[in-house]
Amino acid sequence: MLTDQQRAIVKATVPLLETGGEALTRHFYRIMLAEYPEVRPLFNQAHQASGEQPRALAGAVLMYARHIDRLEALGPLVGQIVNKHVSLQVLPEHYPIVGACLLRAIREVLGEEIATDAVLDAWGAAYGMLAGLLIGAEEAAYAANAAAPGGWRGARAFRVARKVTESEEIVSFHLRPADGGVLPAFQPGQYIGLRLLLDGEEVRRNYSLSAAPNGEEYRISVKRHAEGRVSRHLHEQVREGDRLELFPPAGEFVLDASDKPLVLIGAGVGVTPLLAMLEAALPGGRPVRFIHCARHGGVQAFRPQVEALAARHPQLTPFFCYSEPRAEDRADASGRLDAQRLAAWLPAERDLQAYFLGPQPFMAQVKRQLRELGVPQAQCHYEFFGPAQALED
Repeated sequence: MLTDQQRAIVKATVPLLETGGEALTRHFYRIMLAEYPEVRPLFNQAHQASGEQPRALAGAVLMYARHIDRLEALGPLVGQIVNKHVSLQVLPEHYPIVGACLLRAIREVLGEEIATDAVLDAWGAAYGMLAGLLIGAEEAAYAANAAAPGGWRGARAFRVARKVTESEEIVSFHLRPADGGVLPAFQPGQYIGLRLLLDGEEVRRNYSLSAAPNGEEYRISVKRHAEGRVSRHLHEQVREGDRLELFPPAGEFVLDASDKPLVLIGAGVGVTPLLAMLEAALPGGRPVRFIHCARHGGVQAFRPQVEALAARHPQLTPFFCYSEPRAEDRADASGRLDAQRLAAWLPAERDLQAYFLGPQPFMAQVKRQLRELGVPQAQCHYEFFGPAQALED
């Protein structure tokens, strides 16, 4: 139980977290990943190297300290963390490791004069309260996944039924349960966790489900990154007929049940969950504007499929914007997606639902433009590829 005095101590550390939170979380990750190899598969080393993971954790710790009296003020952050944890199968036994490393980092970074025993006790109680909240929410999700028709807990073997090249950079994997059993549905926009063993080391990654539920298979569409260890393995080594281990679908970036006009805006491989949303929305007849931004036609994926859907569904209007078009490319616009283009492509009625996904600067720009164009912010939805964090615009 967190006492009033401990709450006050945690809140008093906010100025320290504002200025030194990232140094603290970097040290925390160095300790934990060096000394506890059992948790390494839960963390993307590319996000560690880029600083994304420490920055995101520093922001989350700061928000938690600021709102220790009113955890409901954290908004969607807790749900985002729970879903990321569920997709990667974070378990109760992992939490004591994180707690011990966090308290040690606080003491070693801030020093004994600032990080006194009372401060560590307060943060230990605060962490215990948060851990209990997350463990409970995650167990509820695990139980729900296991209880769903065709559902499961932990890893399940899938077979690569088809491997399809979608562009110069993106390949799709059509995955069917290896046991031939029932496949549970998911909400369009969700992602799955993938577990691989590479050179004797376990790694886990999230990938958006890029096609609407069909009861037979899941599809993920993976961009090859030159420095991406997992993406290169999937592109270069995984073949049709191979087996992959998946965790159940998770995620809160999902299509709302609504008859409002729908606008889907993606950049690059960020289009993948929007495709599942598009396929799910069209049978209902709601008007849809689909905007995809890419460098050029060679790297853009799924344009033929989107145009085929538009031919069958007159309520769908697609737009394609290329920042570096080739001579042979057909684009509705070239250059960046600016406010003038977006205004022209949006429905006249601004009471709409907008979903957008892509690199963080792209999403920040789209979020700002939608607000300036009069789209209610509560009806604008986005998701991060990497660690959960706030979107600054």
